[in-house]
Amino acid sequence: MQATEVVLPAVGEPESLELRVRDLPTPGPGQALVRVEASGVTFAEQQMRRGKYYDMPKFPFVPGYDLVGVVEQLGSPESGPVAVGQRVAALTKTGGWADRVLLDAADLVPVPEGITAVEAETLVTNGATAWRMLFRTAKVRSGDTIVVHGANGGVGSVLVQLARSSGIHVIGTASARNQEAVAAMGATPVDYRGDVLTRVRELAPRGVAAVFDHVGGKGIEDSWRMLAPGGTLVSYGSASTRDQTGSGTITVLKLVAKLAVWNALPNGRHAHFFNLWAGKARHARRYRAELGEDLSRIFGLLRSGAIEARIDRVYPLQEAAAALRHAESGTVVGKVVIAPGAGQAG
Repeated sequence: MQATEVVLPAVGEPESLELRVRDLPTPGPGQALVRVEASGVTFAEQQMRRGKYYDMPKFPFVPGYDLVGVVEQLGSPESGPVAVGQRVAALTKTGGWADRVLLDAADLVPVPEGITAVEAETLVTNGATAWRMLFRTAKVRSGDTIVVHGANGGVGSVLVQLARSSGIHVIGTASARNQEAVAAMGATPVDYRGDVLTRVRELAPRGVAAVFDHVGGKGIEDSWRMLAPGGTLVSYGSASTRDQTGSGTITVLKLVAKLAVWNALPNGRHAHFFNLWAGKARHARRYRAELGEDLSRIFGLLRSGAIEARIDRVYPLQEAAAALRHAESGTVVGKVVIAPGAGQAG
């Protein structure tokens, strides 16, 4: 069996991506061969092509943080709760930008009928991140008010939808052109180019229960100031430093250190740096169980219509460079998806 893959050979522009074909071995015990139907473009790939992602492999490698596909072969009949012919989702961190992949069957989460591969793909990394930050990290409850930075983006739009479906009030930052879309999801839009802290204090004079910040940089201090007593700041990225030179690892470590200092202050507020992969290495069985539980709930909300899949654009595998370039354009609303079976983008 052969696989066509997109390879990131070294630090470079999106156009440096290469296409290769290689032979895949037969699935071994506990493995599954998955025909990929959709994979996503995330901030991780944007950082990886700059050599700045804090936990990236050595070059060259195949990017692709997650995927949705169909099981073609199993290495053993008892390879987890999946069967040949079943549509599944998986978090991969790397390797998803291919038309076929070999994965551990235990890492696969069944996708229910009634959901397309592209729809499901918008909610794998983004949905798992949003759900865990809302309900496992910040433990936000119905009636609370939260701030979501980048409310029109991939993770941000899912955060808004999940929160609103649970009766949580949302203040969402976005550019002026995206505020209508943010309002349509049920959030109160705030222009991120303005005085966000002052506007949030006007809308929530007592502070908010949680702030979800993927931007980092100096603005993280304003996010901390928005919190009510007992509130939680969840930092899950440093987008403001994307184009800066220097080590991505050092940037993350500085951010984590700052949050640790704030978290130690005796004011009842909490600060967390969210890592989607935390716990997998040491508690793999529990991690997989929780991920399967979370994704199943999210897929259920999608199928019921409580949330929607926000798809910005779909690109074929051969146009991965264009997909990555578009994802970095600052114009994206929702998720940029790479679908190996898609026609050429126009």
